[in-house]
Amino acid sequence: MILQGKRLALPSAPVVHKQFEAHVAATPDAVAVFCAGRRVTYGELNAKANRFAHFLATRGHGRGAKVGVCLDYSVDMVVAILGTLKAGAAYVPLDPSYPAARLQLLLGQMPDLALIVASPATVGLVESTAGEVIDLERLSDHLAGLPVTSPDVPVTGDDVCYAVFTSGSTGTPKVTAVRHEGWFNLLNWLMLEYRLHRGSNNLVVSAFGFDLSQRSLMMPLFCGATQYLMASRNFDAAMAYRMLTEHEIRTVHCASSTLYLLVDWETARGGEALAGLDYVLFGGERLHVERIVDWARRAGNTCTLLHQYGVAECTDVASSYDLAEYRPGEHDIAPVGRPAYNTDLHLLDERMRGVGAGEYGEICISGTSVGAGYLGGTGPESERFTTVVVDGVARRLYRTGDRGYVTPDGELVVVGRMDAQVKVRGMRIDPTDIERALGRLAGVREAAVVVRYTDSGEAELIAFVVPEGDDLPENDVRTRLLATLPRNMVPARFTNIPRIPLSPHGKVDRAALIEAFRNEYTGSGTMA
Repeated sequence: MILQGKRLALPSAPVVHKQFEAHVAATPDAVAVFCAGRRVTYGELNAKANRFAHFLATRGHGRGAKVGVCLDYSVDMVVAILGTLKAGAAYVPLDPSYPAARLQLLLGQMPDLALIVASPATVGLVESTAGEVIDLERLSDHLAGLPVTSPDVPVTGDDVCYAVFTSGSTGTPKVTAVRHEGWFNLLNWLMLEYRLHRGSNNLVVSAFGFDLSQRSLMMPLFCGATQYLMASRNFDAAMAYRMLTEHEIRTVHCASSTLYLLVDWETARGGEALAGLDYVLFGGERLHVERIVDWARRAGNTCTLLHQYGVAECTDVASSYDLAEYRPGEHDIAPVGRPAYNTDLHLLDERMRGVGAGEYGEICISGTSVGAGYLGGTGPESERFTTVVVDGVARRLYRTGDRGYVTPDGELVVVGRMDAQVKVRGMRIDPTDIERALGRLAGVREAAVVVRYTDSGEAELIAFVVPEGDDLPENDVRTRLLATLPRNMVPARFTNIPRIPLSPHGKVDRAALIEAFRNEYTGSGTMA
């Protein structure tokens, strides 16, 4: 079974920042970025980005280079991203909301970073790295003397534009690279398919390290609109809703869990800012339609909800579905729709053969959106990038590890993972990654992490710890884990057990752990 996306020719050089530069030429005085009361026009933003691009060029950091960006959402962040692209290099988001220890682990996967862009507020998170760390504020005088014209760098669609970290099956974070052609194709599809324009102003609400955020950051600049940034390192529902109320924002890209929070905020206050948006483009995890259905169907709600599916290895989004078409009686699970332009979705069995309509198979992606692969990858994850022959032509394909089927109407439905990875609050998480972090804590002999679903259907991580000696207090373990892992990777519950149960095959018996949790957890806030 193959779902084929519409074929649409791309420019000879499908490069995202060239689209931004076209808007600079057409509307230089239009507002490109709004942050903390500051407005920067397309012309001003372009000049700043060009100066930074020339700075990188003078350092020899052009095509093929990787530039780390560890900044809070700000004008400087956008300058660093655009300047890096203009220099022909690729940027790597280093999320300042992560603990310093987590960032050091991620940096260990990227030893060849040309440099890292930081600020006084974030430099402490990355200053121990072996590479060079620069501060745009301190460089302001030097940058002011560089040309404001675009550097003459021949960037192609095959060049890497950014690389993001994603969990690997071994428990070690991997760095997956995205090509300009794939990113251009994604943004071009969204712009044309949903008629986004110069008035499609956007508010960024997701963490910088999230693959979804790269699309959210660039989408308004791709179509000539204004990008609104919250002056907050972590998501703040109150601030986000206030900005939706006070500004002419028309689109939001977010994880499903973030949409629930915004809907709850609006429902509790009787507001209408969210319901009046043009689009909310969301996904990244299992959708619980019951969390939003009453809000979505209330009188006066004109917001189109686009339920989307994709993976970081294939430029974030591969398909989209208008939730207005969803009928609970027709589908047990809300579909994620049809493919993006120049993208095909394959449903394959374990022998890489196509399955029939309605049959379950592994979801695989081919076409323009397939990324450049894992940087420096030689492990088992790299084998997910392979080839498939379609109509006699070999095409590059990525095996997502997700399981799904196609409805009689030709809509893709995702039913879960084929391996141990899970999605919690929109982020793909490998429990092995958390288990390793727990195992490094003093007093922990062994640990296992499983996912369970609460009564409301939310994914929740549960950690089982085998202590070296006496039982470990839950709050102590959580506090120590927060020093090495981002908050979304820290389990909601912890429990001490004498040993990790194994299945007959010698693997962790996760079903037994879930049953043990049900039987033994006291609910008192301490470890049983």
